[in-house]
Amino acid sequence: MSATAAPTKALKFWQGVNQAMVEEMERDERVVLVGEDVGKPGGPYGVTRGLQDRFGEMRVRDTPISEAVLVGLGVGGGAVGLRPVVEIMFFDFAMIAMDQIVNQAAKFRYFSGESMPLVIRTMCGAGGPNGAQHSQNFESWYCAVPGLKVIMPSNAADAKGLLKAAIRDDDPVLFIETLGLLTTRRDVPQVDDFVLPIGVAETRRSGSDVTIVAIGRLVDRALEAAETLAAEGIEAEVIDPRTLAPLDTETIVASVKKTGRLVVAQEATAGFSFASEVCAVVVEQCLSALKAPPVRVASPFVNVPTPVPLAESRAPGPDAVADAVRTVMRGA
Repeated sequence: MSATAAPTKALKFWQGVNQAMVEEMERDERVVLVGEDVGKPGGPYGVTRGLQDRFGEMRVRDTPISEAVLVGLGVGGGAVGLRPVVEIMFFDFAMIAMDQIVNQAAKFRYFSGESMPLVIRTMCGAGGPNGAQHSQNFESWYCAVPGLKVIMPSNAADAKGLLKAAIRDDDPVLFIETLGLLTTRRDVPQVDDFVLPIGVAETRRSGSDVTIVAIGRLVDRALEAAETLAAEGIEAEVIDPRTLAPLDTETIVASVKKTGRLVVAQEATAGFSFASEVCAVVVEQCLSALKAPPVRVASPFVNVPTPVPLAESRAPGPDAVADAVRTVMRGA
């Protein structure tokens, strides 16, 4: 449903996720939630609080500490007619369930011709004293898997609308939440059924001089950088893909053909990354329109430190995005 002229309410990111799950569980009794501490504790950051009290232990179930088992439970549930939502506490732990995600869920339709409704929710990035084993960004790994959709919203409204779409999708979806965004607020349309389309990017800011493609918490930082650059006479267009796979290349390519310049910003490291893929797509499809080489803004190729100030200093900020834009502007 379109959000145009709809009444809104300021919600935190986690509240958008929670509201989506409540609405979908009320709408469809086949929707179930499983994961570590998703019940009475409400998840490690409270995202699933209140769901077990509302829907009972049969539909909101805590699992043992075994990601392979709980994703396998989701695959099995999806295969027999349920619409499971599986929570993996931290993105880093998805590696333990790699076989279930990549070889079972993503290939189910290919092997059987049948649908596999399954949402795997997980948390990525720095945002607390969690260290190198609980703060990583692996989105590009999963974007390379045929049969798997990958969503990474940057605000509460998109988190709600896209999670509802993911739960209704008949194929597996990896839904990546960003730890550093959990408490950020955004106006969320309060309509009967607010659902956003999977695979459609959003232009957050229009501009004519440079295209900035940003994901996760780099979206807000890119917008902040764009305001700084506007005072310098540089008008940046900021695009939030929202869905990483399938990627809305049409919106990105059209923007770059207009501006002639590209900066891609992410929290992950640069090599073999989502930013690298966007640069490759742009070079393949609009090389003649480029006025300067594309630039990636990413974290340095080091592990995430445990102390919060060090972890935060590793992640690119608005200044890093603005400096990258100045670089491509000089390349004209």
